Amino acid sequence: MSLPGGAELEVDEVSVDLAGRRIIDRISLTAASEILGLVGPNGSGKSTLLRTVYRMLRPVTGHVTADGGDVWRMPARRAARITAAVVQDAPTDVELTVAECVATGRIPHGRGYVNDTTADRRAIEHAMVVADVEDLADRQVGTLSGGERQRVQLARALAQEPRILVLDEPTNHLDIRHQLDLLSLVRDLRVTTLITLHDLNLAAAYCDRVVVLSAGRAVATGTPGDVFTPDLLRRVFGVTGATITNPLTGRPQLVYTDGSTP
Repeated sequence: MSLPGGAELEVDEVSVDLAGRRIIDRISLTAASEILGLVGPNGSGKSTLLRTVYRMLRPVTGHVTADGGDVWRMPARRAARITAAVVQDAPTDVELTVAECVATGRIPHGRGYVNDTTADRRAIEHAMVVADVEDLADRQVGTLSGGERQRVQLARALAQEPRILVLDEPTNHLDIRHQLDLLSLVRDLRVTTLITLHDLNLAAAYCDRVVVLSAGRAVATGTPGDVFTPDLLRRVFGVTGATITNPLTGRPQLVYTDGSTP
């Protein structure tokens, strides 16, 4: 699928407080036309950081810049033309068909609810084919499986034709084939992508660089091969591990145990 190309994303000294507690603390990162993975234990602040990028959670310190503009100062419609998000907690009780749900991705490009231009129809149809949901077009979103809904949300984001794609655990609910298909698709889009993943091997296989979060702070940044050291796996994830080369792909692959195995 052809998208407009990646825009530069910059997160500068961003902090977020919730219920009087600091959840993320002065995190900085940059990404441009690459896949940047956010990894870390549960509760490390990954999803919270993503919410500051797609304008769901305003930071208490710092700035988020997309394509040269502060996302919290630009009009919401302009921000949505630059950045699209696939989130974990998308509503499932909407009374829309799959085709109607995907079409909402065109809202930022028009003045009304959904335009019906040739460009809109082409973008919607292409997004549904790429995300492998064209056969579900007339199904109600609420009747779909978790994996099918995840692919529909990706199609909606692709219909938006973003320059920055934000993905919060997009492989949840997907079988292994669709996990690999989805991440291969994201890699081929060649847009700036910020993605959270629990599976470190998927991060190692598909991310150009990773940022490791722990207790709301960024503790390591770099290529998967450089970052996923035995020391980091032990300190951050509490496992004994090592990085080897995948014999099929040549990419880094992690092997690890809980530390009880000699």
